[in-house]
Amino acid sequence: MEKYCFGIDVGGTTVKCGLFSTEGEVLDKWEIPTRTEENGKNILPDVAETILAKISEKKLDKAEVAGVGIGIPGPVNEEGEVPVAVNLHWGYVHIVKEMEALTGLKVKAGNDANVAALGELWKGGGMGCHNLILVTLGTGVGGGIIVNDKILAGSHGAGGEIGHAHVEDGIADPCNCGNCGCLEQVASATGIVRLAKEELEASEEASLLREGEVSAKTVFDAVKAGDALAVRIAERFGKYLGKALAVFACVADPEVIVIGGGVSKAGPVLLEFIEKYYQKYAFSACRAADFRLATLGNDAGIFGAAKMVL
Repeated sequence: MEKYCFGIDVGGTTVKCGLFSTEGEVLDKWEIPTRTEENGKNILPDVAETILAKISEKKLDKAEVAGVGIGIPGPVNEEGEVPVAVNLHWGYVHIVKEMEALTGLKVKAGNDANVAALGELWKGGGMGCHNLILVTLGTGVGGGIIVNDKILAGSHGAGGEIGHAHVEDGIADPCNCGNCGCLEQVASATGIVRLAKEELEASEEASLLREGEVSAKTVFDAVKAGDALAVRIAERFGKYLGKALAVFACVADPEVIVIGGGVSKAGPVLLEFIEKYYQKYAFSACRAADFRLATLGNDAGIFGAAKMVL
């Protein structure tokens, strides 16, 4: 009888690990460093080693373990092949084959943002729903789309890469992906700083944002304090993201849109700016989508990875 599973979230600096019951209870969580040197050749052996050590420490029988789910910062196709994962210094890796050989357990792999979306659907902001769009607003804009409880991965594992939708013609400098004018360039933490600098340079208007270093946090703190210039920045951010989500909703028709990542710590005020523009531009049948904040934080990846196996 299978009672346990592992959820693994591989990041550029650390690998988050979780031992779960098959009901979704976290029994243990820990981290190991991500060793990216030598083209990341140690990453999967390190992960396998920590899993086998935990099985031994907890005196588990391998027959009781349903398997290992693993989320990776890069595209992962249906077969569990990763063509490239830049942050891990990986070229082509067949992650499922390699991990199964190293652990002797069943393995499922997915893109980290898609896996986090599955986690939020299962035990987080999207609980009780079957169709969800997750947007993570951090240094970049990550995304994950779940349709009828399944990750929308697509033919190259690039489904849900909403941060790289083109939303603005007037940006000359390239995004990390090489294109110009991506959503990530105007709606991430760094994108909000870009919008703030533009607004601050466009006028002499008094603002709390002239008093120190500008960040996404200081912008939304100023919004909460009623700062008119900060509100204009938030309006621009909300219009870019709300309009983009209205387009994605035409394709995925979500019950719930969950906003996570560091920027989401601004709280409910953030959702107001996004939802207003979403409502304005969304197709009528999609307007009922509920906006919620993510609740699992950095654990969304391990929850989603565990759920993939189950």
